[in-house]
Amino acid sequence: MKTRNNSLLKPLLLAVAMSAAVSFMTPAFAEQTQDCGGVMLSACPVPFDKTLPDAKDMLNWDQAARVIGFRNDYRNYAGDVFRHGKATPFVQADKQLQNPTYSVNGKTFTLKDYLKRENVTGMLVLKNGKIAYKYLGEGNTDHTLWTSRSVGKSVVSTLVGIAVKEGKIGSMDDLITDYEPDLKGTAWEGVTLRQLIQHTSGVAWNEDYANPGSDFAHLTQCEANPGAYDCVRKIITGLKRAHPAGETWSYSSGGAWLMGDVLEKATGMPLAKYLEKTLWQPYGMAQDGVWHSYQQGKHDVGAHGFNATLEDWGRFGEFVMSGGQLPDGKKILPENWLTQASDWNKAKNSVSAAHPDGMYGYQWWNNAVPVNAKNVTPAPSESLKGSMWALGIYGQVIMVNRAENLVIVQWSTWPQAEPDFSAQPLEASLMYSAIAQQLR
Repeated sequence: MKTRNNSLLKPLLLAVAMSAAVSFMTPAFAEQTQDCGGVMLSACPVPFDKTLPDAKDMLNWDQAARVIGFRNDYRNYAGDVFRHGKATPFVQADKQLQNPTYSVNGKTFTLKDYLKRENVTGMLVLKNGKIAYKYLGEGNTDHTLWTSRSVGKSVVSTLVGIAVKEGKIGSMDDLITDYEPDLKGTAWEGVTLRQLIQHTSGVAWNEDYANPGSDFAHLTQCEANPGAYDCVRKIITGLKRAHPAGETWSYSSGGAWLMGDVLEKATGMPLAKYLEKTLWQPYGMAQDGVWHSYQQGKHDVGAHGFNATLEDWGRFGEFVMSGGQLPDGKKILPENWLTQASDWNKAKNSVSAAHPDGMYGYQWWNNAVPVNAKNVTPAPSESLKGSMWALGIYGQVIMVNRAENLVIVQWSTWPQAEPDFSAQPLEASLMYSAIAQQLR
């Protein structure tokens, strides 16, 4: 009798499964997405700029082109979509941000001044998970997808933590060549994942954004032309060793690209799909995002290229704030991951008079007010401590401070990719400290 029931059930279950598969692919499902300039999304970003700046000139765009380029990165390059989940809308905090001020060399600046001085195009302040302040400029809206630049490195770092928790990555002390055996015999042999993610691999890389002959400039040219993955991989595999692994910190988008590539090989899926599966849908992000892809459906960019809305950038910050907890209470990051990620490495060049504790962790920055800063308020002794900063060129930021239960997101188009620390980066640390003080 049991055997006969099973024989009857099998065709029925197969029919149900096939029906479900067919219904998933029906036009009714297809209607849930829209063609947004060749990218299929649940809702098209707004504004939709008709004319886009040339991607190959990204490092030389003027301010107007930078605004348009950064909010259209999702269609200026090939990309992989990561689908949203079921979101809970943010609510307004009871205590709204008023007009925090900071001062540099005897001059005091207001929040309005700050927005102008930093070329801010979007800003979100979340206190205890609620909106204490939100600003959108240059025509940006709640439906704008803004590109992360190197903020994407911190997203990748977080995905690496998830992969460790899932057992897809055995240990941060594993060798790169455990996952990429074809790199044996290159400068990457003998480098651990911890050294790779801390940018202490010792492999030479020129990140100079103003030098058209730098490794980073060559990478951007690969991105602007067909065959991007093979082009970038050729650059990466041809790099030479500059220092013994683990001894010297040197910021490297090439190394970050390789970290993303290792993650893809460990998980068996591109970054966008792994983000969607583990975090974007389960956490309940509100809108689809797009990840810059070198080979669609196969390889996304580990160094940058994450595109999402202002509030979803904020939700990602809240996820990090929680220590990696989903709304259902499930923890998807290792217990001490954030402590490790913000344990600033003490390698040469990471430690300085301004930041004696070190500047860099697992692709997160220490951007605290320098301890040797003079003639500034808030003073270093009164400034925001213990923050993790995801930073991207031209002023992209996600700042997470667990002690204050504070997340700050910033979109900007600084005139320079990487200005001197005494300019925009210092003023950001001062303003964020002033914001924290006012919202306590």
